[in-house]
Amino acid sequence: MDLLRALGIFVRIVETGSFSAVARETNTNHSAVTRLIGQLEAHYGVRLFHRTTRRLGLTDDGENLLGQARHVLEVTTELEDALRSNRRLPTGRVRVGLPVGAAMLLTAPFAALLARYPGLTLDLVVRDTFDDLVEERLDVALRLGQPPDAALVTRAVGTFGFATVAAPTYLERHGAPAEPADLLRHACIVHDTGAASAHWRYTVPDGSADIEVSGTFRANDSEIVRQAVLAGHGIGRLPEAMALNDILAARLYRLLPDFPSERRQAFLIYPSRQHLPPRTRLVIDFLVERFAALNKRLADERVWGENETVWLI
Repeated sequence: MDLLRALGIFVRIVETGSFSAVARETNTNHSAVTRLIGQLEAHYGVRLFHRTTRRLGLTDDGENLLGQARHVLEVTTELEDALRSNRRLPTGRVRVGLPVGAAMLLTAPFAALLARYPGLTLDLVVRDTFDDLVEERLDVALRLGQPPDAALVTRAVGTFGFATVAAPTYLERHGAPAEPADLLRHACIVHDTGAASAHWRYTVPDGSADIEVSGTFRANDSEIVRQAVLAGHGIGRLPEAMALNDILAARLYRLLPDFPSERRQAFLIYPSRQHLPPRTRLVIDFLVERFAALNKRLADERVWGENETVWLI
């Protein structure tokens, strides 16, 4: 007996409610389907169906097998898709939703990916939050924090924090904060994402501090905030990954390094694991790999360079 085929036939009988319908689907006869289910029942030593002339129902053992059978078939399909994707080059369009900072960091690596797979096309949708993948027609998106829709598949790719930063021109005029409370005396540039946007939280020796900052400039786009900080308009709080290259190049200086900001888990989210096209699986694996490398860089204290100590006093 082909066990996988038998499990597939069993699941389809449950879904269609009919031995005859499955016989037609599989281009075989009713007795062959009945015989296969009999072999499956003999294999497990249980009865799977209550059968009468009018009604077909599952026994308790049949109910138990149904969930396990679906899981086995799903895993088998995923394995076959993965192996099949290794035998052919992925082609087609993948729509990817990314926050601004992540999109900036991934633009060059994406170019290398597209050069490697000429049949692949990427559509980037760049925004700081994503909740409805269906409405945006997204195949995969990056999101900070668990998505509100529990039906989505989530894959954790790291934990990221924020860097409090300022340009040398601002620090030369106004000095640097020594502790989070000092931000109250500085012009701060707020990334406007909602009611709590101006509340910057930090870890302090006796717990946490919630500082309500203020300033004359705010924007609902993190790249605009970055540009305003680079121009010396004030102190900003940027995702670590977004500020990384500016800090390494000394265009920005990291402030308050002894007072870490809140950290949030980042997830790749996508609608389903079932029948995932090879092109989408390729992009997901690529993103997992890139974020693993980024986490490694951020975890290395040396990556922030020596310049962060200049403005500690």
